[in-house]
Amino acid sequence: MKPLMWCVVSLAVGAAAPAYSESSVISRNGSRASAQGPAQNFTGSVVVDPLYAPSGSTHVGGHVSFSPGARSDWHSHPAGQVLIVTDGTGWVQEEGGEKREVKPGDVIWTPPGVKHWHGATATNSMRHIAITNMRDGRNVDWLEKVTDDEYRK
Repeated sequence: MKPLMWCVVSLAVGAAAPAYSESSVISRNGSRASAQGPAQNFTGSVVVDPLYAPSGSTHVGGHVSFSPGARSDWHSHPAGQVLIVTDGTGWVQEEGGEKREVKPGDVIWTPPGVKHWHGATATNSMRHIAITNMRDGRNVDWLEKVTDDEYRK
């Protein structure tokens, strides 16, 4: 796995962004290295497969895999984020709100500045595509860990 270098779901993943072009650019499957989600931002086993970097774009994209029990830390996005659940069963929770179950085909919009976390359930893995908007060169503000008690509620 490559060292962490650019942000997606606020985590960096080594991937070359195609140069700006007047025509379509194909970024071949297998040309973008997977990376482990860093322990300072995630609990459990998380793998990020980058889809594209912000070059010429106002957002970044990645396909994120959470093993059972794995989750992000509390965080917010200065310009919002879209998650598209592709596999498994997961949970999302906003600060002060109820934990909600998500399944394949569900699309989650998190508005700018909303403190939240997302990840797999305790017994199932979950994968989602994350499209995270950029503002002033950043896409995430990491906060504290989701405690085991918060996760189990």
